[in-house]
Amino acid sequence: MATAHRSTSRDLALIAVFAAITAALGLLPPISTGLSPVPITAQSLGVMLAGAVLGGRRAALSQVLFLALVAIGLPLLSGGRGGLGVFAGASVGFLLGWAVAAGVIGWLTERRGAPYSVPFGISFNVIGGIVVLYAFGIVGMMLRTKMSLPATLTANAPFLIGDSIKAVLAALVAAGVHRAYPGLLRQR
Repeated sequence: MATAHRSTSRDLALIAVFAAITAALGLLPPISTGLSPVPITAQSLGVMLAGAVLGGRRAALSQVLFLALVAIGLPLLSGGRGGLGVFAGASVGFLLGWAVAAGVIGWLTERRGAPYSVPFGISFNVIGGIVVLYAFGIVGMMLRTKMSLPATLTANAPFLIGDSIKAVLAALVAAGVHRAYPGLLRQR
């Protein structure tokens, strides 16, 4: 008989810590590219880290918690933004995609299991943190700004270099975390 997964106090603490990491990355100022109405921020690194360290369910919940805190008005987004109004802007797709992207990265990481593999970690961060996140972000940007698909793709091109660096960085950090705290992933 299957049992429902219950959160432990450790799970709740990890979820809160990774929501806080995403918030802390918002202290770095946003960078405007001039091409996109959405700024480049460090906060997608928090999304990748959550997935790479926590696994799918906890990672997604960490980003849901973060977004709930933003929605109630805490200025946790880069540039000190917060409140329901941010969900009406051009970055809505990226914001809503954070929980899904973290969940996908975490799900893939869990399936691979321990020991954590940096090359697989990088590929999982790219799949979830770039492919999945950009799919949400591009659709959201098109809906909010009425930009065409080619224009939206061009506007998001400058993000690729930084997000690729974040994918590598998140995998390297996750490898260190998994070495220091074995048991976050099941053994293969």
